[in-house]
Amino acid sequence: MKKNQILNGLTILGILCCVELAIVYYQANYNPYSEPSFCNINTFVDCDGVAQTSKAVFLGIPLTYWGFFLYFFILMLLNIDKLKILKGLWFLKVFKNPYSYISVLGIISFIISVFLAFVSIFQIHKICILCFVTYFINLAIGLIATDFNNGGFKKSLKDSYYDFISGVKEATVPFLIALMLGGIFLSYTTIEMPFASRKQSIKHFMFMKNNPYKVSGNFLGNPTGEIRIELYTDFACPVCHSYNIMLHKLVKKHNNILVIHHNFPLDTECNKYLEKQMHKGACRLARYGIAAENQGKYWDMANAIFEKNPKNDEEGIEIASKIGLDVGKFIADINSIETNKRLQEEIDEAINKGVDGTPTIIVDDRMYHGAKPYFELEKLIIRK
Repeated sequence: MKKNQILNGLTILGILCCVELAIVYYQANYNPYSEPSFCNINTFVDCDGVAQTSKAVFLGIPLTYWGFFLYFFILMLLNIDKLKILKGLWFLKVFKNPYSYISVLGIISFIISVFLAFVSIFQIHKICILCFVTYFINLAIGLIATDFNNGGFKKSLKDSYYDFISGVKEATVPFLIALMLGGIFLSYTTIEMPFASRKQSIKHFMFMKNNPYKVSGNFLGNPTGEIRIELYTDFACPVCHSYNIMLHKLVKKHNNILVIHHNFPLDTECNKYLEKQMHKGACRLARYGIAAENQGKYWDMANAIFEKNPKNDEEGIEIASKIGLDVGKFIADINSIETNKRLQEEIDEAINKGVDGTPTIIVDDRMYHGAKPYFELEKLIIRK
């Protein structure tokens, strides 16, 4: 009884960790306005960063959802005696040695966890604290469920194998139905599910340090293009960098588009509409863009800001020099009354139009909030 209680407790703890990991995954990938999670501590201990990589997904499903399946299945095995007497669940009688199955699941899951830990440390160069907690939960579950006084893990493997063979024979129809449904579900998640298709589309841009489609001057696209994309962005917005590259690729592929940029820094220093600080320093970066535009090199500066992320005016001036601006005029413009006035006018205009975050685009008078995968962005401008 004590073993069962401990295993139930560990399994529930695993489920709770997966709940929090699912929230972290969603916020990191689908909510551009979310604040860093509690386990985003530094550049190495960064749950959000791990969640944003393609390694956080397997067969189109986030790894945390696989964890849900594992722990709920273990929870079912721990309570199999109560479940198999219920009407309609007769087939659960094939589970004759639940502790053996839990032992195998726990140990195999821990072996997979060790592999994931190596990937996290040596490939991603970031670790997720909650993920590592589940790794040790898996090990604890496997060790506690193993009867070391009666054959140990070898017996657990033997029981699991022979029970599986006999179980398939006893409940062939339910097994085939489960196998078919599982195959259909995995086919769907791998090919169609947003976790896969959206992630696969956007990850290419998320990890590009430089913009291979960058342009020079004040125009992005065709100045006489029939399709106009009004873009509201923030240079300190982490998603805006990848969105910037997507838009550059879009105008390179389609010659009937003009992207018109508007500053909307989420920084209380110049944005009076914010209730709390979000992107400190974004107002300063917006002024760099306006000052560069005054000299005909807005997009030169915009791409340099996204790539270099200047932390102060000294670094901003260095960028201005490298892209060929008159440094004296640049310094005067970033501090001028005219620049501050224009920036405030852009922010006021954005608020009046209903913009409340970045990135936001307006196409055909319709507003779209947040970053979209490239294939969705392209669909917005295709004229049939």
